[in-house]
Amino acid sequence: MSHALALAREVEGGTSPNPPVGAVVVKDGRVAGEGATQPPGQDHAEIVALRQAGEETRGSTLYVTLEPCCVHGLTPPCVEAIIAAGVREARVAAIDPNPRVMGRGMAALRAAGVETRLGEGGEEAKELYAPFAKHVNKGIPFVTAKFAVSLDGKIATRTGHSQWITGEAARGVAHQWRRASDAVMVGINTALRDDPRLTARGDDGRAAARQPLRVVVDSEGRTPSTAKMLSEPGKTLIATAGASRQASERLEKAGAKVLSLPQRDGCVDLESLLRELGGRGVVSLLAEGGGALLGSLFDHGLVDRALAFIAPVIIGGRDAPSPVEGRGAAHLPATVALERVQVERIGRDLLVKGYPETRS
Repeated sequence: MSHALALAREVEGGTSPNPPVGAVVVKDGRVAGEGATQPPGQDHAEIVALRQAGEETRGSTLYVTLEPCCVHGLTPPCVEAIIAAGVREARVAAIDPNPRVMGRGMAALRAAGVETRLGEGGEEAKELYAPFAKHVNKGIPFVTAKFAVSLDGKIATRTGHSQWITGEAARGVAHQWRRASDAVMVGINTALRDDPRLTARGDDGRAAARQPLRVVVDSEGRTPSTAKMLSEPGKTLIATAGASRQASERLEKAGAKVLSLPQRDGCVDLESLLRELGGRGVVSLLAEGGGALLGSLFDHGLVDRALAFIAPVIIGGRDAPSPVEGRGAAHLPATVALERVQVERIGRDLLVKGYPETRS
């Protein structure tokens, strides 16, 4: 199952709105076939693995990271192919959270005489499919808030200098996250201050073949026509609320897509933006700052996961910016507490990962 999960991770971000799935066919103790989900409209992981295994599927064991589908979509149900291939046993990491499936695929396999086992690798699979589960049930993307801070909680110096707080290893991991995301989002202040490219790059520093949608939350349409991201591969969406027609036309001419949304507290209504992105097939959204945008996301309970790099440097300065602004909590009991917290060393830096606590 660990190999199947690794296969799924390799295609994460390239299968949306379908989930990334890995499948491995084992016969007589050896791998006879393997596969991962192909882009939308193409084969699912199970079909790739079964086709590669050929006649060896008879009496084999299939390891798959997500319950095989049992409904007709752009492709036929995988359950039918598994049964026809003569698979003896199916080991499944997680039940499909899609209400149209959700256990029905397993039931169909059992009814056809295929032995089924559930749960191996379940925790890792649950984390892997959290974005798909949210999107398929709520229609909005899974939001990850990502930021890098100094040991004293600053994201830049008092003069605004911010490159680079973290080391090269941490920046490489950040590009992996971009490659695995459907969209990456920043606020207008970050766009103006840093002029980021917001591209996903490989280990060789070159732009990846597939780029996430770039989203700038820019109420008044202040993004410059000369912004670097507008000349990068991929698409850029400028989310506005009350921008002038002239500003919108200028940005469209520069190559961006401009989206006009309702206002909330004088800014773009982020919930409306998430619904719009979800409708466009964005399953996973990586919000990279700055403080005003992340503060608003946390204030409105829109963050599903937090990823924070902590660098062993002290910046200091009364006016140096912090990663999360917004209204914030008035009292400690109202703070956003994280659960399922993990801490990992990445080069010289620490990575803290956690999920905002669900409160009833």
